[in-house]
Amino acid sequence: MGKFKVELKKVVDDSYDILIGHNLKRTLVEDISNGLLGKIKKFAIITDTNVLDIYAQPIYDLLVEKNYKADIFIVQAGEKSKTRETKSKIEDAMLEKGYRRDCAVIAIGGGVVSDLAGFLAGTYGRGVPFITYATTLLAAADASIGGKTAVDTPLATNLIGLFNQPKKVYIDLEAWKTLPDRQMYSGMAETIKHACMASKELFDFLQKNMEKIYSNDITACEYIANYNCEIKYKVVMKDERESGLREVLNLGHTFGRAIETVSDYRLLHGEAVAIGLVAQAYLAKEKGYMTESDVKKVIALLKKANLPTEIPEYIDREKLIEKLYTDKKVRDGKLRFVLEKGIGDVVCFGENLYATPISEEEIRNIINNYFE
Repeated sequence: MGKFKVELKKVVDDSYDILIGHNLKRTLVEDISNGLLGKIKKFAIITDTNVLDIYAQPIYDLLVEKNYKADIFIVQAGEKSKTRETKSKIEDAMLEKGYRRDCAVIAIGGGVVSDLAGFLAGTYGRGVPFITYATTLLAAADASIGGKTAVDTPLATNLIGLFNQPKKVYIDLEAWKTLPDRQMYSGMAETIKHACMASKELFDFLQKNMEKIYSNDITACEYIANYNCEIKYKVVMKDERESGLREVLNLGHTFGRAIETVSDYRLLHGEAVAIGLVAQAYLAKEKGYMTESDVKKVIALLKKANLPTEIPEYIDREKLIEKLYTDKKVRDGKLRFVLEKGIGDVVCFGENLYATPISEEEIRNIINNYFE
């Protein structure tokens, strides 16, 4: 019998820059020309129907002007496109057009596009580099930072994926002006989540400046964009692979992802997260981590942001409870929730432990007694 040890120890620097600004299309192409991706000359632009004409096509044109090879691969806007089937279709299209390991991916759009394209880049040719060009507040606050990429399945959201860090992220605040109101409101949910879990200062700022943000005040929008990046960076830097601390970023998401799926995506992601934030606040109050006043402040801020705070009538509440068990934080068949501690903090339940088991009866009590 023989034995051979394969030693593959390595140190990887996955650091990258996030550029926050206005009208960054030309800056992206200039960065590529200046060697951001080395000698790569072929670019697969993955985008959706919402931003194709406004952002993807102009970036494509700029790349072609610089004599790069590029193609645009378009998905239908919306969460229903974030699937293994969509990923396969893009991969097949890229193969047909001759894309191999000497290419890079540019994701242009919101959270769906960045999740889908980042996952694709991590597996295509066993891994090719990618850039994220975030065009929504939701992507700026969440999907564009941290390297978590995934697709949804009929069973649950974000259970098939990998950690894959981009080479650079561009957050174009000018794009926020093009968003429908509902999309802007949806994106605000992740910013409110960050405030609830990590910063009373940001929470207070949102209370006072929501109208300015929604009217695209430059100073207010730059403030929340930078603050979102700072909060998420501090978490991801300490726990890139979600071994403990990074679970705090799931505040409101256990309930939120479940209700998003049960709604068949009639609820946008941020709308579902908003309801999830209310549910976890009620749970935190029941367990003594939040006061009645704290809960009212969270609900008031969500309402100020034009986000839902009640479970829609069309949601089957028993199916919602059943769907909770598909959350990736479930351990040994037990539901686990991240819970808020007052305003601007989360509960630590032990060393590097930020989610706690919650019984089905506790959840049913919250659903039946706190939601109309």
